[in-house]
Amino acid sequence: QVQLVESGGGLVQAGGSLRLSCTVVGRAFQIGTMAWFRQAPGQEREFVAAMLDDTTTYTDSVKGRFTISRDNAKNTLYLQMNNLKLEDTAVYYCAGQDYWNRGSPSRQFQYTYWGQGTQVTVSL
Repeated sequence: QVQLVESGGGLVQAGGSLRLSCTVVGRAFQIGTMAWFRQAPGQEREFVAAMLDDTTTYTDSVKGRFTISRDNAKNTLYLQMNNLKLEDTAVYYCAGQDYWNRGSPSRQFQYTYWGQGTQVTVSL
């Protein structure tokens, strides 16, 4: 069994920074690609960033501001968010694909494991 436990969300002023963490509890070896998605109020959940080994992928709106990283020794995925904007306000979800799945990292249906979500609110 695998669980993804997120932390690090909160309230921050525009231009500020936050770091999200996602710890894999259980059979971490079952997980390959890991990613962050987000869902703003009234909108559909969207892809933010993904990582498999040393390969990273980002949605255009966060390139140059967000960095995804992974500490395999700690079974933890991170999302460093800098220069935050009002439009980054959302619930952020961590997700993991089964290790044998090499599906598109930006497609939600490719992910088997999901965290509970953590709120990020950016204010003026």
